[in-house]
Amino acid sequence: MRFIYPARFKRASPSEIIVSFRDLPECLTSGANEAEALVEARDALEEAIAGRIDDLEAIPAPSARKTGEYLIAVPAETAAKAALSLALKENGLTPATLARQLGTGEQAVRRMLDPRHRTATNRMNKALRILNKELVVEVRELV
Repeated sequence: MRFIYPARFKRASPSEIIVSFRDLPECLTSGANEAEALVEARDALEEAIAGRIDDLEAIPAPSARKTGEYLIAVPAETAAKAALSLALKENGLTPATLARQLGTGEQAVRRMLDPRHRTATNRMNKALRILNKELVVEVRELV
């Protein structure tokens, strides 16, 4: 599971660049220039993924980048929560079942799935390992 999505930047006027994501049609934003558009794109992407986690909606796999598109990464903590959400569905488990396997309460797992709640990386990794997944961190240059 990689959470790096292609974004299209289209100049709408001399002072506005519109950013859209093919994989997440609800995710639209803009900026006055390229640097501002990149910042806004990262924020909008994080909110779109968080919204899908909150609403228990599907989180699509990223499409391949096309010429002229930028690759925008979901922040690491939100990506980990999205991975946990997808892994739960993939394994047909509920938060209550995962909680029992972790030896914790269901509320703790629900917090782990909450994109706005901070969760320690070791806890996320432990939960993902139960679901036969591994959390891996990659550092790359900003676009």
